[in-house]
Amino acid sequence: MENKIIENEPICALATAQGVGAIAVIRVSGEKCIELVDRIFKGKKLTNVASHTVHFGLIMEGEKLVDEVLATVFKNPKSFTKEDSVEISCHGSSYIIGSILKLLVANGCKIAKPGEFTQRAFANGQFDLIQAEAVADLIAADSAAAHKAAMHQMRGGFSKKLAELREDLIHFASMIELELDFGEEDVEFADRDDLRKLIYDINKQLLPLISSFDEGNVIKEGVPVAIIGTPNAGKSTLLNAFLNEDKAIVSDIAGTTRDTIEDILIVGGRKFRFIDTAGIRKTEDTVENIGIDRSRKAIDKSEIVIVLYENEKDKSYLLENFEAAFNNKKLLFVRNKIDVDNYQAQEGEIGISAKEGTNVEHLLEKLTSLYSLEQSGDIVVTNLRHYEHLIKTNEALEEVLTGLDNGVTGDFLAQDIRLSLHHLGEITGTITTDDLLKNIFGKFCIGK
Repeated sequence: MENKIIENEPICALATAQGVGAIAVIRVSGEKCIELVDRIFKGKKLTNVASHTVHFGLIMEGEKLVDEVLATVFKNPKSFTKEDSVEISCHGSSYIIGSILKLLVANGCKIAKPGEFTQRAFANGQFDLIQAEAVADLIAADSAAAHKAAMHQMRGGFSKKLAELREDLIHFASMIELELDFGEEDVEFADRDDLRKLIYDINKQLLPLISSFDEGNVIKEGVPVAIIGTPNAGKSTLLNAFLNEDKAIVSDIAGTTRDTIEDILIVGGRKFRFIDTAGIRKTEDTVENIGIDRSRKAIDKSEIVIVLYENEKDKSYLLENFEAAFNNKKLLFVRNKIDVDNYQAQEGEIGISAKEGTNVEHLLEKLTSLYSLEQSGDIVVTNLRHYEHLIKTNEALEEVLTGLDNGVTGDFLAQDIRLSLHHLGEITGTITTDDLLKNIFGKFCIGK
């Protein structure tokens, strides 16, 4: 069922980033908002112009000129919100922006809440909840992989897949509900074997979506990479070489890094979260031991571990003491300081000089090869809310299968099918609550 907003009073907000810039865009949307802008716009009468046209004019406060602007008019339903909308492009002075917003409010606008424009677009049937959330993900995308995932969801790829699954389930749910209406006549409209086959088919499509969340989380949050090694192996120097800045303290004194240091770098279109850990060695220093303990936790949380050392003895020590921690991790064995001795390349390791920058780019290439963009399928679940409801959908469908195995009556089957439909509907926004919408759209920036 299409949601309709009840209050469509005009709203306004700055749609571009805060701060001084060459231009800024102020977005206005809602009932009679074009007439409202006309009151402060001197130029063509905007209520008489065609939709999707741009017009030069002046913003006036009585007889006082505020700014020369461009006004872009969008008439319902052919706008982002499916309401009448105007976008005012003005100069990026904070004084000008504030003056125009004050004029709009004085003439009947209210300042938009975070995400209110997108919430109105959702409420007016412009797109579903998955696509609405993808708008925020697209704005926040800081890598090619995150952009690709958000763009696919915004264009409806994930929504279409869920709609197909839901449609088949709705058919069987209606057949079973029909059986309940004829309960005394002992009729069966929904073939149980066909229902079982349908659930198996749905699970075949559902489980890959659920398992894609690990990949999706990595795309959104970044691949965690722990840099571990013995003290003074050059971990901080390597982190600084990756980032091209002195993020970490570099010293010849062993044990300088006593906590984890973390930063993000986009490499090959993929986000990596590098964690420089404390040097690992036997020590009596209480503070240093806390740092080493945190290093172990960093290894546990990482997808990739860069094992950094400057000689075979240190490499052997790390392998002996952290073999269990390295389990199921992607490992890169890196020999540092190859510029200070007669380095002989060993099989399975990368020789670098973090200080001189030798082979650091090659190391980054190896890193990206462990997580290539082509790994991701067309549909990747990146949203925790979606993931949780997919899990609950799967659990409800498993209950249907258990019920079929145990020969339960149609009313119990109908209950579990309805539950699975409910969770699928929660993802797309077919089923919503005010609290859910407030939570989702409250995280958007103002002006979107």
